[in-house]
Amino acid sequence: MKCNRMVDVGRRQFLRGGFVGAAGAAASAVLPAEAARARGLARVAYPSTRLANIRDLKVNEPMDIAYPDADSPGVLLKLGRPVEGGVGPDGDIVAFSVLCPHKGWLLSYSAGDRTLNCPGHHSRFDCEAGGQQIWGHATQNLPQFLLRVDDKGDIHAEGVDELIYGRLSNVLEA
Repeated sequence: MKCNRMVDVGRRQFLRGGFVGAAGAAASAVLPAEAARARGLARVAYPSTRLANIRDLKVNEPMDIAYPDADSPGVLLKLGRPVEGGVGPDGDIVAFSVLCPHKGWLLSYSAGDRTLNCPGHHSRFDCEAGGQQIWGHATQNLPQFLLRVDDKGDIHAEGVDELIYGRLSNVLEA
């Protein structure tokens, strides 16, 4: 079957389009943060939110949480050994978004290999390696919540290291 809507792009037009795209990418890469602020852009300030207390956690048993708001489900984990991004006395407490960065499916925790797994397209994320993707269609690692433990043992989320699925940007117009 022949498509009547095909567009014949000549070599020069193709190269011109590539040049314009590359120039735009280069210009955005060299803009300093001050220039972004001058244009009215500012980083989203995620709220500091108490999630739980260290006493509430059991090793390798996930606790459902929401951060930075109720529309962003997550999981809080005590893994039992120091891990990347881990906090607490043992450096083993981490938290992640449970929205798959590929299509937003809800992830489930596998205690056997300490991964978060997507039932939609089978992406897998390693909780001991900062949410690194280890399999599947996702094109970014799992967003990890930045945590702090206070002197009472309360665990607070204070930010996110990646873009949460469904959020259009990490910046807001000021």
